[in-house]
Order: sequence, then structure tokens, then C-alpha cells
Amino acid sequence: MRNLNEDNITESVLQQIKADNPRLQQIMTSSITHLHGFIREVEPSEDEWFQAIQFLTRVGHKCDDQRQEFILLSDTLGVSILVDSISHRMPEGATESTVFGPFHREGAPVLEHGANIAHGPEAEKGEPVVVRGRVTDLSGQPLAGALLDIWQASPDGKYDVQDPDQPEMNLRGKFLTNANGEYWFKTVKPSAYPIPDDGPVGDLLRATGRHPMRPAHIHFMLSADGYERLITHIFVEGDDYLDSDAVFGVKNSLVADFTLNESPQAAAAYGFDAPFYEVEFNFGLKPI
Repeated sequence: MRNLNEDNITESVLQQIKADNPRLQQIMTSSITHLHGFIREVEPSEDEWFQAIQFLTRVGHKCDDQRQEFILLSDTLGVSILVDSISHRMPEGATESTVFGPFHREGAPVLEHGANIAHGPEAEKGEPVVVRGRVTDLSGQPLAGALLDIWQASPDGKYDVQDPDQPEMNLRGKFLTNANGEYWFKTVKPSAYPIPDDGPVGDLLRATGRHPMRPAHIHFMLSADGYERLITHIFVEGDDYLDSDAVFGVKNSLVADFTLNESPQAAAAYGFDAPFYEVEFNFGLKPI
């Protein structure tokens, strides 16, 4: 490894990669090849390369047990949705997946059908919504006992981990489907919100002329014995940011109508004051 220069450095590095794991060998070989190719293409100065290292260092420093800045970076560069799309090529009848996001929490309570996941001020100031649907296999047969893990931001666009005024585990809950594969719960209508942009990812968005907004959505993670876990969203039809999601997560099949119901009688049956919204969304799971 003498007399290394820009013409032979890549091959010299690759010759040193001798992993016992074939997959690791493939990944390291490809990543080094592409990284060296990137450097040759853009020819960064030493100052520019050090700025890149400092940026990644700042991303790492912004991570803690409630925030994952590297996930945000992956999301905003379109990498998360690309990995998701490759990993989850869905057959006909299966619901499409989308990005996981950084705000899921373990420990959400398992609730009875019809429970309201909105508590505290959000339950009072938000527009009430009834969400219902079925979980089936690819042929449309109901899946009993499927678990739906649900989370969303408040009408102010904040998750409970971002807002000390929200109750613990607010706008989160788990539901098990009944014998007919059905689920239903109450919540408040989600709104568009910005991803956290007070860190290095936000700086990058501003530097590249991009906004940090996500269209309104509700997160779902579904699991059932013998089926692939599904991580997906329900997006609100008509949202201003459906075509410019900061994390590129929108898919047409995941956009749902939130239908306004102005009937006082219908609202009273759910314990609401009219008007309220209704949305129906069915999920199809792919067998393992």
C-alpha cells in the first residue's frame, strides 16, 4: 500500500476488506466504491469535507431516548422510504407500507373498541373523529386478534413526547380486532405539522430551500401471527402537503376521506357534539 493516489486508492481500500460475512463484504465493497465515486464527482475541498463530518457529528449529538435525528436525516433524504419500498414489495390485496418515523413509543395501552385515544386539552379542542375498518388477509378473509398499534400528533402538530402539557401516552393506543377482523376507535382529526427542525436536519432543509411539513396522518403498526408486520399511515384527503411531504411518505392508496357528519343524533351516539368526522380504512396483511 505505497504510492497511493486518487487513481488507485479505491482499489487499495477494497483489497483490505476481507469480511467473513458475505453480506457484510458486499455492503462494505459497495459503500466504499460509491463513497469514493461521490468524492471524485464533487471534489470537495478539505474544509467542505470537514463541514460534512461536523454535520454528522451534530446529528449524533441531537439524538436521545426520545429523538432520533439520524432517522429524520434518513427520512428527509428519501432513504427511509426507498429502503421501505424495497423491503416491502406488496402483492395485490396488501396495504402499502410507509415510513416508521421517530415518534413511536413502546408501552401504549391495549384499549377496548370505541375507546378515545385523545385525552386532556386535545380531546376538548380537537375535531372528533371515529376511525373504523377491518383487517384481512389477501383474499379478504378477516383476521381476528390482529393488533393495531396507533399513534398520532395533536391538533397542534405535536406528539406527547414533544409537549409537556399533554398527558402521558396521549393519542396512542392498541386495539385487537374482533372475530370479524373489525376495529374502531375515537380520536381527534390530525393536522399537518413540521418535523423537528431545530437541529442539523432543519438547517439542511433550510439550506436546500425545503419546508419541514408533513401532511396530516395517523400512524398504524399492525401485527398478526403468520403475517408480516405492517407499518403505515392514513393520510387526510385534501391536505395541503400531500404532494410535498418532507419525508416522502405519501402513497395514493393510503389517502382516506375524513367525511364530515353533522347529525346531532349520530354524534350523540358516540358521545360527541356535532359535527364530527368519520373515516373507514381497511388493511390487508401479507403472509410471511
